[in-house]
Amino acid sequence: MTADPVTTGAFASIVEPTGSRLDRWFARTINTPARLRWYNWGLPALVTLIAAVTRLWALGDPHALVFDETFYVKDAWTLMHKGWEAAWPANIDPRFADGDVNAYTNDPEFVAHPPFGKWMIAAGLALFGAQNSVGWRISTAVVGILAVVVLMLIAKRMFRSTLIAALAGFLMAVDGNAIVMSRVAILDNSVMFLALLAFGCLLLDRTWQEKRLAAWIARSRAEGHELGWGPWLWWRPWLLLAGILLGLDAGVKWTGFYFLAFFAVYVVIVDVLARRRAGIPFWPEAGILKGGVVSFVLMVPLAFVTYVGTWTGWLLNPGGYYRDWVQTTPGARWTGLLSWVPDWAQNLWHYQAEMYGYSINLHTPHPYQANPLTWLLMLRPTSMYYVGTKLGVDGCTSQGGCSSAITELGNPIIWWAGTAALIYLIYRLIRYRNWRHGMILMGLAAGYLPWMLYAGRTIFTFYSIAFAPYLYLALAATFALIVGRPTDASYRRVRGLSLLAAFLIVVVIVSVFFYPLWTGMQIPFWYWQMHMWLPNVVTGIGTIGWI
Repeated sequence: MTADPVTTGAFASIVEPTGSRLDRWFARTINTPARLRWYNWGLPALVTLIAAVTRLWALGDPHALVFDETFYVKDAWTLMHKGWEAAWPANIDPRFADGDVNAYTNDPEFVAHPPFGKWMIAAGLALFGAQNSVGWRISTAVVGILAVVVLMLIAKRMFRSTLIAALAGFLMAVDGNAIVMSRVAILDNSVMFLALLAFGCLLLDRTWQEKRLAAWIARSRAEGHELGWGPWLWWRPWLLLAGILLGLDAGVKWTGFYFLAFFAVYVVIVDVLARRRAGIPFWPEAGILKGGVVSFVLMVPLAFVTYVGTWTGWLLNPGGYYRDWVQTTPGARWTGLLSWVPDWAQNLWHYQAEMYGYSINLHTPHPYQANPLTWLLMLRPTSMYYVGTKLGVDGCTSQGGCSSAITELGNPIIWWAGTAALIYLIYRLIRYRNWRHGMILMGLAAGYLPWMLYAGRTIFTFYSIAFAPYLYLALAATFALIVGRPTDASYRRVRGLSLLAAFLIVVVIVSVFFYPLWTGMQIPFWYWQMHMWLPNVVTGIGTIGWI
């Protein structure tokens, strides 16, 4: 509310006005608990609706296996029927799209990734059938919508602001990176979602741990006991749930284990700092040793047991790749100290070793492979689908021909601004040590930094979806600082809200402009060319541009 001038004697002092017209309108309009509840639920609900529309609209188009859908959709279908991934005849994709979905063989197929993500895709196939391309993608789309909801819940708990929470969710709802990865039946969206759920568990555990540490200290002081190293805090249900989620995450792709490592170390750091703030004398030793043991025991074994559990279909159904490797390969069975290990475990271990060898040695050149150093700026996005048609063919009405494309390209305004926000949060963390900024940066580091180890491998920009939520959180955190509070000086508040409004307008315009290239819509070729902003050569299409 704007303050009134205050006069004292012959001198007048003016109290600087605070807030903005929007704040005053909001205070007049949202002036009852019921209306406040409508706002707190309605704004996130609107964002969720936007996310649902951008992901579900014409989800079945194109009716063709797109990019790596050729592996994961067919693998999911055979998992449903056999419990393991079966091989398919060569050049089966067109026939599969036409409804010949049971042409798989009785031979097993070697796969590079664990089965849980394909079981998630199989849920959609069970609901809609493999003949319906919506069935291929609906599970991934639902995961993408739920991720927006989870991100808003995390942001609301972090910043205690419905506006900032809705901002984080809205950025994810309209960003091309998140939209494309929610409309194509591949695994990385599920990696992102399960890690994000685990991130939320760590956020809840932070409060849980602080309350129990404070209660223990209060009891100890009341009873006259020395604080010493502090307590063993074993009952941490949110850490247990995080361990399960990260085991499932690794069961989609092994990158889930990187999230497990980063998150477990983060829990130890939080424990160390909490003991220091609480005044525990031996806080470094206690935090590292006691906190480290608790973090490891509660998260790591459970994550690995859960990971093995994702292979249940392969374990219970004979015929899978390497399922009988020990029994059929002379000299393969372990001897000596490891001779007690059951055959199924030896077979599973061998499969994991072969998967690792395949993944680490994947150096086959690909026209859309991208160095991870370029991911944040979206310099080499992935073209997942492209079909050019001439006038009069397949409904094309443009004289110069038409294009249909699915290009895994984030909204450049979001990603460029997000990169700047990350740099700013690093500065803020060093200077002010804000735990929120540190946690956001930790999440991003868990999904991004490990890829620097594999810069020489064949890897793609779309892997960035794993850490994209933390980029949106970083932008939201930065705007939380820019926008300020209704009690801030009017000039600062108005400037911050105006900047946020201008930013969102530009983001929406750019997303609308690029949306056809994210969803495979048929558009005139000249309109497709308008999106070529950077001079990269597109191999295989014969066009100069940014795809």
